[in-house]
Amino acid sequence: MDIIETIKSGLDYLDGFLGSADYFPFLLIGVGLFFTIYLGLPQVRYFGQAVRIVKGKYSKSSDPGDTSHFAALSTALSGTVGTGNIGGVALAIFMGGPAAIFWMWVTAFLGMTTKFVEVTLSHKYREKTEDGTMAGGPMYYMEKKLNMKWLAVIFALATIISSFGTGNMPQINNIAQVMNDTFLIPNWITGVVLAILLAMVIIGGIKRIAKVAERVVPFMAVLYVIGALLVIIYNYQNIVPSFSAIIGSVFSGSAAVGGFLGASFAYAMQRGVNRGLFSNEAGQGSAAIAHSAAKGKEPASEGMVSLLEPFIDTLIICTLTALVILSSGVWKDKHQNTFDRNDMIFVAGEYSDSSESDVKQLQIFLDRKTEKTSEVKRFNGSISIQDGVAISDGFTLINARSIAEDVTYHQYEDESLKSTPITGELTVKDGRLENPEIVVEGKSLLHSASLTAEAFTRGFLGENGKYIVSLGLLLFAFTTAIAWSYYGDRAVTYLFGSKGVHVYRVFYVAMFALAAVVDTTVVWALANVAIVMMTIPNLIGIMLLHKDMKKTVKDYWSDFRKENPK
Repeated sequence: MDIIETIKSGLDYLDGFLGSADYFPFLLIGVGLFFTIYLGLPQVRYFGQAVRIVKGKYSKSSDPGDTSHFAALSTALSGTVGTGNIGGVALAIFMGGPAAIFWMWVTAFLGMTTKFVEVTLSHKYREKTEDGTMAGGPMYYMEKKLNMKWLAVIFALATIISSFGTGNMPQINNIAQVMNDTFLIPNWITGVVLAILLAMVIIGGIKRIAKVAERVVPFMAVLYVIGALLVIIYNYQNIVPSFSAIIGSVFSGSAAVGGFLGASFAYAMQRGVNRGLFSNEAGQGSAAIAHSAAKGKEPASEGMVSLLEPFIDTLIICTLTALVILSSGVWKDKHQNTFDRNDMIFVAGEYSDSSESDVKQLQIFLDRKTEKTSEVKRFNGSISIQDGVAISDGFTLINARSIAEDVTYHQYEDESLKSTPITGELTVKDGRLENPEIVVEGKSLLHSASLTAEAFTRGFLGENGKYIVSLGLLLFAFTTAIAWSYYGDRAVTYLFGSKGVHVYRVFYVAMFALAAVVDTTVVWALANVAIVMMTIPNLIGIMLLHKDMKKTVKDYWSDFRKENPK
């Protein structure tokens, strides 16, 4: 095992005690449920008020802050509406079946309240920095109100790590890959061009970031929604069955069709909750940083604006993505594709997905927590290949949690993009091909953005539908990188003062360009840990301030009624 895989394994192990732990979904949902009851269903009662505030009905130019309510909402949405809405939903269905979407809905509905709370408190305890701009976020209420500087430092450090791990490197890596696959643009060109554009935006600070966000976010959202509807309407006869699959599979405990990792109640819940968090970030505290820059004297008013985010991000956009995937039927079919090295694993013995016994054994094996107790073992040895096809037996290749079919093995020629079928012996160690240059193709399940792209071809636009996904990924991922640069910017300001911001921005842009051409597997693993290191302290903090929150909301309505008598 090389150093990269060793680091990733260590981070995955740590994640087992954090985001992938059994308690985490209950913690996230539990906090949202508590505040939903404690504050009297604010996501429903204050929804209309939130819309009026976003429209600027109560705005005053004299209010302190750097951006408008709409600009703050757009900036926060640009950070949340990203690859998670396209690839994350597909991954949730792939890992947990349709039931995972139900838990994404639950997370979003309760997350509307969680975000309302974290944004209100962050806006309330924000402060003006040396350069005259506003700085806020959970780290400020942790220090100023809770007197827990150590907790604030943990949150700020995790925010900086997450800015690279979720908002920066994986985003450009996805963009570069999509641009290469769709338009044959070399990865390095995409990286350099977008890094220059990124630098031009973030050097202007929150005002320029917000200006770009409030123009790009509405456009990209409308474009994606129209594209999704063209697929859903084309497959209109499957709309009701899709909703039935989501609701019905919640308690059925059935396995995801075509896959091995079952969609049990507990597993689908965990996958749906985690994907919901990664999508709308409710509870993570990141969006609270953007909203802290909004103009306004009443913190609760900005909190109300923020409760619209999970609604737009998850209950609308993610639901549309789910319906595209489920109604088109692509999620349960095997498709011809080039296998990713991280998705492949060779197991000893021959298995069939038509055998219920084989499927159950593979389910146990593919679960990280039960692999060691499984009867299925990783394959070690050599495979004989002739003209690209395996002629030896005694093994089964699993790709994307499905038994691969029609598999061929190729290797690219040194000075061309052409690949030639292999004849000879391939060495497999601990279930992995030793030679990383081998290209493996065949039929298997798809997941992430590839699954969504395939689903978008099953509508009125046909094969052209994949361009909606490509453009959506480009815009979503790029604006996510912009928003997260600001989150990291404010965390750096909190820890080191304004003097550290310029160094951070240079490093942020440099890593953005570099990540277009390097493997970001470890970065993703690090981000999974950092996200939870943001979320847990934030959830603890807002729970400790529940009385403060209730009083803040009560004071808002008291002042509002005085200024706006009927």
